[in-house]
Amino acid sequence: MEDILFLLIVGGIGLLFVYLGLLLWIKEKINIMHDYHYTKVKETDKKAYTRIMGIAMIVIGIGCLLSGVASLFIGGAKSVIVFGGSFTIGILMMLYAQIKYNHGLF
Repeated sequence: MEDILFLLIVGGIGLLFVYLGLLLWIKEKINIMHDYHYTKVKETDKKAYTRIMGIAMIVIGIGCLLSGVASLFIGGAKSVIVFGGSFTIGILMMLYAQIKYNHGLF
């Protein structure tokens, strides 16, 4: 029962991340982020910046979804390993975009 609850909660969070990632990547809605994250991003770089940040959020969201599904088969605690890998990849992508286009983290 707790695995199903874990799937619902983590899956819902994953879907939210995927949705926000699509807004960033496809719709280029940069305003859903804190403004200090993109204050130094040039207008010509906003498309590339939102693309990388959006894909990174989608990677994190898919990791959440996969972690929830994996919890049904291998248990909740072990399924967090799936999330950890995708979270690490997503955060590294975000750090890359921040440093390259915003010239720093803030």
